[in-house]
Amino acid sequence: MKVIEHIKASKGKTLFSFEVLPPLKGDKIDNIFSAIDPLLEFDPKFINVTYHREEYVYKQKANNLLEKFAIRKRPGTVGISVAIFMKYKIDVVPHLICGGFSKDETEDALIELKFLGIDNILALRGDPIKTERTFVPTKDGHRYAVDLIKQIVDMNRGQFLHDEVYENAPTDFCVGCAGYPEKHVESLSLGTDLKHLKQKVDAGAEYVVTQLFYDNKKYFDFVDRCRAEGINVPIIPGLKPLGRKRHLSFIPKTFNVDFPDDLAEQLVKAKTDADIAAIGNDWCIQQSKELIKAGVPCLHFYTMGNSQQVANIAKEVF
Repeated sequence: MKVIEHIKASKGKTLFSFEVLPPLKGDKIDNIFSAIDPLLEFDPKFINVTYHREEYVYKQKANNLLEKFAIRKRPGTVGISVAIFMKYKIDVVPHLICGGFSKDETEDALIELKFLGIDNILALRGDPIKTERTFVPTKDGHRYAVDLIKQIVDMNRGQFLHDEVYENAPTDFCVGCAGYPEKHVESLSLGTDLKHLKQKVDAGAEYVVTQLFYDNKKYFDFVDRCRAEGINVPIIPGLKPLGRKRHLSFIPKTFNVDFPDDLAEQLVKAKTDADIAAIGNDWCIQQSKELIKAGVPCLHFYTMGNSQQVANIAKEVF
């Protein structure tokens, strides 16, 4: 079932969903299942599975020269998505990114997902490789998420890349995209960022999932500006509860978000991870209740490996 169909079927009730990371290379799939199990009681309608780009490492050879190797620390998005779908009978939303894929490889990945019964895709540009200052597209790949969306929509219409596709059986994916209440870090302004989002929706994205944020006013302002721009698809807020002291520097820097002053005043007094988690729980509960009262279509939680914290919050709001 498609994400957009779940939203329509809810008849205004706020849904619950969350995102998981594929396990590190060599880890057991049971680690993913144990992260999902505590969240089942909240009736998630869909589960997102992230995709992670390759990274480059250098290994010293016998002659003291360095050799460059490409590795993936979290492979398995497609396999994990299907395993979740088969085990729990819950719809999954695999992420598909531009980085690391040529257009042909993108087409092949989409065909495989179609064969496996996956109905949903979250289409993203993806981050630059850690060793690159800016995003560099893969050879014969897409530079922007809007181009990836266009390829998916073309396949939904039965249009493939090459003439030697004989049957041209169309796919039928529901496509989501990302939105940024505090703007994408590379955008010149929120206004230009909204124009890019409008292009993605016009290209065929059926819903938006936002970057995490800690000030609901910024989400509400973002939605208002989207509507004024003619973006009328559902806009799902993305939430990440604070849980560790390292989040205080990592999250603002990595996700280009600010902490509201009243939250920041609490955080600077915290001395331990437990203190941060307690503040993070209370803040996220407050955020969630206000968003539900406002009638958001779904609350989407970024678990980042800590599903129990999300479960503790969900118990207070669902």
